[in-house]
Amino acid sequence: YLLNHYDIPELDEQRWRLRVHGSVQREVQLDLDRLRALPQVTRTVTMECAGNGRARLTPRPLSQPWLHEAIGNARWTGVLVDDVLAEAGVGEGAIEAVFTGADRGVEAGIEQSYQRSVDVDELRDTGALLAYELNGAPLPPQHGAPLRLVVPGWYGMTNVKWVTSIELVDEPFDGFQQSRSYRFRQSPDEPGEPVTRMHVRSLLIPPGMPDFFSRRRMVDRGEVELRGRAWSGVAPIDAVEVSTDDGRSWRSAELSPPDDPGAWTGFRFVWEAAAAGDTVLMCRATDAAGNRQPDEPDWNLGGYAVNAAHRVEVTVR
Repeated sequence: YLLNHYDIPELDEQRWRLRVHGSVQREVQLDLDRLRALPQVTRTVTMECAGNGRARLTPRPLSQPWLHEAIGNARWTGVLVDDVLAEAGVGEGAIEAVFTGADRGVEAGIEQSYQRSVDVDELRDTGALLAYELNGAPLPPQHGAPLRLVVPGWYGMTNVKWVTSIELVDEPFDGFQQSRSYRFRQSPDEPGEPVTRMHVRSLLIPPGMPDFFSRRRMVDRGEVELRGRAWSGVAPIDAVEVSTDDGRSWRSAELSPPDDPGAWTGFRFVWEAAAAGDTVLMCRATDAAGNRQPDEPDWNLGGYAVNAAHRVEVTVR
């Protein structure tokens, strides 16, 4: 999926440099050749927009009207953020790294570059990357070329594109995208809690074929293979359950191991669609930390982390 906060900047890769500064032992500027000379790492990582699913909320929050499509799984190649920070030497008091992108815009009347910060220890523990390739090819401009941040397990807004600067800071970063945006709120006047890791979630691949207008699925009676994907930014997927009767009963699906700890998990369930008529298929995942998808979504002002059990309306013919 693609979502760019501001415009895609036009960057000259030959002139582009990554500046690492702030609470460091020595300021450095790295070009792509210098970055490619560092140990190369490839990770398969699932990335979801924090607003994925907000169009299902009532009242609907005023932002990108995602249904279920703002989710992707890809192979990212680059260098560990930890290795890049080692080039500059992390200062003794540094607690966060502030990533600045080349994209600029105006939000709430404030002209700004897109910026997010991540705890230095979190970057190390997650194996965060600065990626310059996507699925074995050079990173495209719309995905953040020449360099973007990839933090496994965190919602998409953390993964800053077109990175030009990493500043290590000794105090929590309070920029707009950190302190005013991407926070769980019930009303505009409360400070809220920050949006961070992806909540546990699963989605079915809709079976059969769609009715053009309603998108209700049409399947024939008999054995129907149901497949889907599940993920969590908190802990590995422990179980996925499937309901073929609108949540009245649940049965366990078969799980496939993920390609990478940061990637989604496949699941499979065989449904014996014995009776003709209408029904609702559902799926819900549980992670190893005990988090399970709720049956109904929790509303918040920004429409973030909507992870209710997925419903797919089906007609058995």
